[in-house]
This record gives sequence, structure tokens and C-alpha cells, in this order.
Amino acid sequence: MIDLRSDTITQPTAAMREAIATAAVGDDVFGDDPTVNALEEYVAALLGKEAAVFMPSGTMTNQIALRVHTEPGDEVILESEAHIYYYEGGAPAALSGVSCRLVKGDRGIFTAADVRQVLRPIDSHFPKTKLVCLENTHNRGGGRIFPLAEVESIAQVCREQDLPLHLDGARFWNACVATGISEAAYAKPFDTVSVCFSKGLGAPVGSALAGSREMMARARRFRKMFGGGMRQAGMMAAGALYGLQYQLARLSEDHANAKNLAENLSQIEGVEISPEYVETNLVVFHTLELPAQILVDRLREKGVAMLAVGTHSVRAVTSLMVTQTQMEQVPKLVEEIISTAKLSKI
Repeated sequence: MIDLRSDTITQPTAAMREAIATAAVGDDVFGDDPTVNALEEYVAALLGKEAAVFMPSGTMTNQIALRVHTEPGDEVILESEAHIYYYEGGAPAALSGVSCRLVKGDRGIFTAADVRQVLRPIDSHFPKTKLVCLENTHNRGGGRIFPLAEVESIAQVCREQDLPLHLDGARFWNACVATGISEAAYAKPFDTVSVCFSKGLGAPVGSALAGSREMMARARRFRKMFGGGMRQAGMMAAGALYGLQYQLARLSEDHANAKNLAENLSQIEGVEISPEYVETNLVVFHTLELPAQILVDRLREKGVAMLAVGTHSVRAVTSLMVTQTQMEQVPKLVEEIISTAKLSKI
């Protein structure tokens, strides 16, 4: 199976499995797990933050960030298709009691001017705006990179308004590798940063939230409250640490495979895609006549897995689980299915 559904399907390599199997462990809730401690210190240093907290998932790191920065009744500014709003089960309302003020972005990217436009006046009729969240890269934006210059402009508005700035960095590593911007430089404008280990890095599970020591102490309290306190978590942390140390640079291979796929798909009659929009490892293309789900179902029969993300939109995600040779087979199968579908209508 050529599995392009997501980079979350990645499995640990043999070397990562060895690191997991031999990891020193302790009770992480007591702060006694040496491998978790080492991972948290490594992530904090890499991102240029004072501290980090290891958690089971990116949804948890994002939602704990919201809880750290807000109180019930507050409002959070988000892009209209942000993962925090779109894919996290209504958690902002359920877990933190906050409402979402949505900004319509351009493939996930909005501007400092957009932030200014949606700021609430201080008035008892309105919720208090307490946090701004960005996503880099943007999932529903097709893996689009949030430009650092725009991040810095938004951060300036946040400073003027005394608003913290949070980054959903589920694919932050992809943005850094694609741009060549260091992790610390990209993370600097943010008060808190969420990063994931179980996508392109190939770790089986885990994310981390980084920020100031004071914020991370508060985050640990909410991690326990939300059920994220783990015991001998060093085995999971070992996979994450191995991925950071040995599998970060190879993300460029995923980006190259995605770009090649986009270029080849753009040559197929009945497919619409702009290859220049493919900046990292996500490829979204549109089927002009054939419904997306039908294409996905027929590809599955031929050993290729993708996701329909709209009536006529399909997403493919490259990762360490697929090779360049495998990727070269995909456009041919897409073209074959679309051509067969056209002939069947004649």
C-alpha cells in the first residue's frame, strides 16, 4: 500500500525502535523520567524557550495552551480553518470555555491588519480577546508556510494589545526545513509553541508545548487535569528524541516528493492543481468531473490511499513511509482512473 492519507501513519524505524526499547524510564508525573526530561530540555533549547512539557497529542498541547492563556468567557482569534477550531472536537468551548473569533485567511494565512480588524473594544457586551493563534504549516491551507515577516508583524500587534501569541506547530519542523529558518528564530515571536513528533519525524506518539517556565508550570497543572499525566513515558519520549536528532533533515525528501507529485498531477486532463502552492509535504488537488470520493475509492483498490477533503478535492501527504519510486506510480494510476471514468460515460 502506498499510504498518502497523512504523515501521521508513519511508523518507527528499526533504529528508533531500538532507542525506544532501551530508554531509561521513571515516573514522569513525579518528574523522575530521565528520557522525558532530556526530551523536554532538548525541545526547549531548540525552540529558544525556557521550558517544555511532553504530552500525548497535539490536540492536548494546543488545548492546554488555550487554557494556560485564557479564562472561561474569553475569546481567541484563529484563522477560519485552523486545526484548533476545525479538527479538535469543539475543545476550546468544552475545555476552556472560550469562544473563537475567526479570520478568513488566504490558504490559512492572515495578516496583522486582519488581527487589528477583529480586535474587540473594551465593553461589557463583548468577550475579552485574550489570545491569537497561528498555524505553521497550515493543514487545510495545503501545507502552506506562514511567512516569518508576517508572523513578526502579527506579534507586534499582539505586544501592543498585550495579547499572547500561540503557535500550532504540528508541522513546524516542515516549515523550518523548507525555509532554512532556524527553529529558535521561527519560534521567537510566540509565547507558546506546540510541536509534534508523530508526523514527519516518525515517532509513534507525542507532542510538546514550550514557553516560559511560569507558563509551563501552569501547563503541567492542566496536563494533569486533562488526563495527560503519564508515568513511564520515557519509551514514547525516546522515539520523539530520536526523530528530532536523526530524522529532521530528511523532511526535505518529503517536500521534494510532494512537489514532483504536484507537477505530474498538473499534466493530467481532469485534474486541477497549482504546483507552486505546494510548499511542503501536503498536496491538495481537485477533480474537475469525477467526485473525489470515487477517485479515492478506486485508488484504494489499486493500492494507493488518499483522503477526500471536499466534494471534488483530494489530499495526498508524503512521508518517510513512501519512496520516490512509489510516488512515480501515483499520477499514472490517477490518470488511468479518470480516463476510464470518462470513457464509461460515452
